Amino acid sequence: MPMSRRLVTFLLSAFGVFSGAAHAETTVAFDWFEYTGRDAIFEKAAPAGTYRNPILAGFYPDPSITRAGDKFYLVNSTFAYFPGIPVFESSDLVHWTQIGHVIDRASQLRFDGLGISRVVFAPAIEYHEGTFYVLNTAVDSGGNFIVTSKDPAGPWSDPTWLPQIDGIDPSLFFDVDGRAYIVNNGPPGGVPQYDGHRAIWIQELDVEEMELVGPRKVLVDGGVDPSTQPIWIEGPHLYLIDGTYYLMCAEGGTGPNHSQVILRGRSPWGASEPVKGNPLLTQRDLPADRPDPVTNAGHADIVQAPDGSWWATFLATRTYEGKHYNTGRETFLLPVTWNDGWPIILEKGRAIPYVAKGPAFLRAGSQAPLSGNFTWRDEFDAPTLDFTWIQVHVPKQAWYDLRKESGKLFVQPLATTLADKANPSFLARRQQHLHFDASTAFEMPHD
Repeated sequence: MPMSRRLVTFLLSAFGVFSGAAHAETTVAFDWFEYTGRDAIFEKAAPAGTYRNPILAGFYPDPSITRAGDKFYLVNSTFAYFPGIPVFESSDLVHWTQIGHVIDRASQLRFDGLGISRVVFAPAIEYHEGTFYVLNTAVDSGGNFIVTSKDPAGPWSDPTWLPQIDGIDPSLFFDVDGRAYIVNNGPPGGVPQYDGHRAIWIQELDVEEMELVGPRKVLVDGGVDPSTQPIWIEGPHLYLIDGTYYLMCAEGGTGPNHSQVILRGRSPWGASEPVKGNPLLTQRDLPADRPDPVTNAGHADIVQAPDGSWWATFLATRTYEGKHYNTGRETFLLPVTWNDGWPIILEKGRAIPYVAKGPAFLRAGSQAPLSGNFTWRDEFDAPTLDFTWIQVHVPKQAWYDLRKESGKLFVQPLATTLADKANPSFLARRQQHLHFDASTAFEMPHD
């Protein structure tokens, strides 16, 4: 029984089977699922040597990036969806392939009873001497933790918890002397002076013992200009570039005032001198009525390519009717230029481009199925689910089967529904376009 609908939904388009009066012997057999994106903005040509933004279209917020050799690796937030924290690999920063998830075992984190926007907040990935590290905040589910793997495709370790961190968005920095530091968002040292008053803290990490050691210190109190009462300084990343330590953070909240700011210093403990040209990325100074706007830009991370060039990944949204963005917060890419020791992601007053000049090492080829218009189809002929599919909360029992019959996905309805804060028999794929078609064919059980 085929069905097809034209949908615009929040964050994702999905199909699922769930029933409050499910029977254990009841299953539904899906033959295939197909998704076709039809956004006008993606119909415009992308000439040779250019790429399309967003590089990860759809619900891929809070990107963090690192490089290992000649490969780049990127992770995103997933909140209460499972598996959590997708891991992507690329050789040119533009064409990405998902190779796994950081959180793919029910034993790693607790999701049940939590709202859909809780649990897995902004992950940060780092590579050092053969090991990959991901730091994350499990909001309402344990706090801040670190996991490791020798292979970015996994498996990743169970979490090591970092109870000293009171806040969110931890990231890891390895200095040239072998010491490691964690920077994170947290409450200010004293009483908050206004709503959204936060601080950026630093503390040394003993990597061998996986413990925070020594004193904690505030690097930034409030933001780059405390006189303006800036809100939600967060998402910090620390870098050492040509002998100078740079601290880059998001500021202004995740709405239209979202931005990226940067400070510097002569040591990890002193990266607190703001640049006069802050912010180095925002879209808040552009006309709200501009066509095809990209808004809410911030939460950036930068990486140096093997050829010496610098690039920034960050989140932004493709907004319509002034405030709606059903494709969620997406991952964008822009080159980083330098002026008198300060990085620039985007000059003030410039709109984030949908088509931009790519890296010198950009390879040819389509960016589908992660950007542009495309058709994606799953025939359910593999023994395991494609990485595209995600669930809500962590499964406690096996309720789908791809091995029973080749080319079919069998789903057993559970009594749990989408209104519950637990795992229903529901699979979803991200909505990546403002306009799309989604269809599937399935067979209902017969009495």
